[in-house]
Amino acid sequence: DNWAFLYAQRLALKQELPLHVCFCLVPKFLEATIRHYRFMLRGLQEVAEECAELNISFHLLLGYAKDVLPTFVVEHGVGGLVTDFSPLRLPRQWVEDVRERLPEDVPFAQVDAHNIVPCWVASPKQEYSARTIRGKIHAQLPEFLTEFPPVVRHPHPPSCPAEPIAWEACYSSLQVDHTVKEVEWATPGTAAGMAVLKSFIAERLKSFSTHRNDPNKAALSNLSPWLHFGQVSTQRAILEVQKHRRNYKDSVDAFVEEAVVRRELAENFCYYNENYDSVQGAYDWAQTTLKLHAKDKRPYLYSLQELEQGTTHDPLWNAAQLQMVQEGKMHGFLRMYWAKKILEWTRSPKEALQFAIYLNDRYELDGRDPNGYVGKLQGCLWSICGIHDQGWAERPIFGKIRYMNYAGCKRKFDVDQFERRYAPTH
Repeated sequence: DNWAFLYAQRLALKQELPLHVCFCLVPKFLEATIRHYRFMLRGLQEVAEECAELNISFHLLLGYAKDVLPTFVVEHGVGGLVTDFSPLRLPRQWVEDVRERLPEDVPFAQVDAHNIVPCWVASPKQEYSARTIRGKIHAQLPEFLTEFPPVVRHPHPPSCPAEPIAWEACYSSLQVDHTVKEVEWATPGTAAGMAVLKSFIAERLKSFSTHRNDPNKAALSNLSPWLHFGQVSTQRAILEVQKHRRNYKDSVDAFVEEAVVRRELAENFCYYNENYDSVQGAYDWAQTTLKLHAKDKRPYLYSLQELEQGTTHDPLWNAAQLQMVQEGKMHGFLRMYWAKKILEWTRSPKEALQFAIYLNDRYELDGRDPNGYVGKLQGCLWSICGIHDQGWAERPIFGKIRYMNYAGCKRKFDVDQFERRYAPTH
């Protein structure tokens, strides 16, 4: 279920050439820890096994793409290169670095394999809100939301087989924090991700529209780790969920809104706004209102360490933080509350955003993702700087940005029940 892979195979079949799949394993990536790398690498083991069955060579290259991929292309006489897409600055720089170092006679194509409507096709500019992008996405879904053609067993074998991969040795090449442990609830790989999708449709989809904002209810898809690492395609998830629209119309429509429209809005923002992870990326009105209230007295001030350990005065916030540390995920509704409280309890919006992104990227399995920066509910910039969100009453610290408090959460769901689930053991 990968359009870049499918396009590459189509080119190879047309030219009657072997097909190689390369993954460049960088030693570090933003705040990713061993939790993230193990999830990714165990998923890649499954990919390597599938490629072997399909007579396709899978290569795990250790190092940055600019250092290892052009050499591979020359040594293997590669006739063309296809890469996938991320709107984030660092992966985009990797693509440019490879482009500059490739032999001039090797064509290089990029395919947006993880959005349904490709980012640059959905809109040629930064969209202001879900309202302005929704129609553009839905107008193009009939063309792009189609069933995937099958990957076929490749009929043209490479002249020399891929070198065996020493998976455990890969870990010694990493320069990442090993103290953030793997999570128990999420098994990496496509097979496990598809099982989660199947259980969502069978057990939780029916209550998605009514209970998705209640952290105590099992109503969410829980698919974000597999979607983030490309182990399950968003397009596959939508295709499968839509089969049940007759029975669960409201839930299916709500899921499409969040997994397609809101998700692709976040991609759009990151693609067209290079300041997606700083206060400078916020709209002028948001920067102005935050600046006007920058010197407002904060009721509490917490250090990064106090926040990381979940030792604030707020038991609901602490429980949400501890859920993220222990499980690598936080309920979407609480992600917004969590980020807004960091704004309230730190010295400045800049510090709040730095702390929120650090914690999100370090612990969330789906961290370092457009959704984590500007997605609805879970986006750090969205929550702290009011992206796509204005018109709220003026108040201290927040200005005209939406405010949330403990009492408001209490009106929406049983906070005591949630707090008990993640209460610290000490």
